[in-house]
Amino acid sequence: MYPTSLNDVIESFKKLPGIGERTAERLAFAIFEFDEEETKEFSSSILLLKEKLKPCKTCSTLTDEETCYVCQDKTRDANVLVVVEDSKSVFLFEKIGNFKGYYHVLGGLISPLDDIGPEDIRIAQLLERVKENNIKEVILAIKSGIEADTTSLYIKRILEKNDIVVSRIASGIPVGADMDYVDALTLDSALRNRKEVLTN
Repeated sequence: MYPTSLNDVIESFKKLPGIGERTAERLAFAIFEFDEEETKEFSSSILLLKEKLKPCKTCSTLTDEETCYVCQDKTRDANVLVVVEDSKSVFLFEKIGNFKGYYHVLGGLISPLDDIGPEDIRIAQLLERVKENNIKEVILAIKSGIEADTTSLYIKRILEKNDIVVSRIASGIPVGADMDYVDALTLDSALRNRKEVLTN
């Protein structure tokens, strides 16, 4: 029932997570109300997002520079590394503002059912960073579940020979919860009350 150009925008918005038909329609009409300059800025920002964002060469967090602002900050605690599944978790921790160490983005979790092994995510790079930077503690900040447990135990086993404490964020994160939907206070509490990962 919509003109093709309007319908194309609606369908594009529906590809975004959490956007249904009615929300997509409202967003499309809102964009139609933009003046020419606002429309150019909106479309340009999307194009620049794809063009400029790339993984940090050190931790793999998304950045528009060669090295992200966290890795550039030499005042942070170099002895502690928080390991996360993706960049969104890094930004969530940074919003809280209480963690002053560094991060390492795995880019996924070990999942034999999906044919994803340790070599398919950034575990080798993690081991390299730990050895090179004299890391004392690795904090696993990944969601609960079979894949997360498998990944945690694997990381624990490869790091335990290096006399490194491997802990995992504590209670407060529901089993199977997506880190995207964990509120800041819950995540902060889980980080402060982290527990050491045990292999038996």
